[in-house]
This record gives sequence, structure tokens and C-alpha cells, in this order.
Amino acid sequence: MDKKFNTYQIHLKEKALKNGTSSGKALDFQFENHDDIMQLVELIKNKNLFKEQSDNIEFLVGLKLFSEVMLRNRKHELFEEFGAEFGTFMKKFKSHVKMAETI
Repeated sequence: MDKKFNTYQIHLKEKALKNGTSSGKALDFQFENHDDIMQLVELIKNKNLFKEQSDNIEFLVGLKLFSEVMLRNRKHELFEEFGAEFGTFMKKFKSHVKMAETI
């Protein structure tokens, strides 16, 4: 039986705050996504959508986290007006980076 989702683990650790301190707090969580995020990261790294390479990766990971939550909760009132606009945005994004068949 094929799985419908890929499973990922994120470890987010506080390294330094803008005031110069850090508690070293960490956040670990697991999530599922219908896309192969690692493959998409490799693809977008070569697209140079943004000047800074780290911006490309941050954007893609954030987008995939956000969009999966939105898909699961598409009827939530927070997404009522945004859903159609997000679809338009994704089409523009896919055409801009020319990877529509993968995202």
C-alpha cells in the first residue's frame, strides 16, 4: 500500500536573539506533506528565485508547511478569502520557477 504523504522532522533551535541573549530553547515536531520537500529544495536552490540562497530554502520550506496546513483546513474561516488568491499565487510561483510539475 502506497503512503499518501511523506513524513518529516523539524528541529528548530534558538541560537541568538536580537537583544544578544539566547535561552537555547528548541522545538521539535513531525509533520506530513504530499510533496518530496528535499527534492524541491534541491530544485529551487538551482533556480535562484531570490538573491540569497538561504532565502530560497526558507521560502520553500515555509511555503510547503503553510500550504499543507491550509489544504487540510481549507474550510476554516481564516482561509475563506485567501484560498482563491493562494491558488493564483501558486500558479505564478510555479511558472516563475518553471517547476509546475513538481510542486
